[in-house]
Amino acid sequence: MNILSLSPKVVLAIYAHPDDADVAAGGTLATWAQQGTDVHLVVLCDGSKGAHYSVENVAVLSGHRRTELDRAASVMGLMSATNLGYVDGEVSNSDEVRAELVGLIRSIRPDVVIAPDPTAIFFGGVYVNHRDHRETGWAVLDACAPAAAMPLYYPKTGEAHQVSTLLLSGSLEPDVVANVGVGVEAKVGAVLAHGSQLDGETASIREVVLERARQAGAEVGLEFGEAFRRIDLAS
Repeated sequence: MNILSLSPKVVLAIYAHPDDADVAAGGTLATWAQQGTDVHLVVLCDGSKGAHYSVENVAVLSGHRRTELDRAASVMGLMSATNLGYVDGEVSNSDEVRAELVGLIRSIRPDVVIAPDPTAIFFGGVYVNHRDHRETGWAVLDACAPAAAMPLYYPKTGEAHQVSTLLLSGSLEPDVVANVGVGVEAKVGAVLAHGSQLDGETASIREVVLERARQAGAEVGLEFGEAFRRIDLAS
């Protein structure tokens, strides 16, 4: 395991749900934003099923989650946060999704793309990784390698662009840890911005976020960290 050493000019994070990026990579995104990197976030799903209780109007819930997404993005200092509006549970690694992601990659032209690791399915016998996470991860991988970089893939979506590095979060095979010491408080603030997901447990959620960052950082001697699987697509 190594400490992540990257100074990207443009970063694009692509996740399934409105709170996913904050939990998985919020410290890294906030740290880079503070250092002057242009950081963008794309969320595929509308968040309309993200509740452990019944709701009469899912449009109201998705509206709340859009507001929370914008608030969290502001806390992290992101340049943009885009929600593509796919219904929770219905996103897939389809031609439609890949084409949309390729278009965004070619428009934003990031050095680094951050996304969930789709190969991570079972966690410690207590959690099965959400299908939306897995499908989003596969779609991002296929959009970056090779589609966005090759002009004959989706030629109407813009000029080809080669992403240099992929960072996959939530991986069972992480090999780098980002130092998020200067961004960890923004990560906490971003996670807490998603009030619809927290059941009012602000203090305990804050401690969980900090403790997980401590555990990741301890792997490489950092106070706070976030772990990723790194894939270098271009030097």
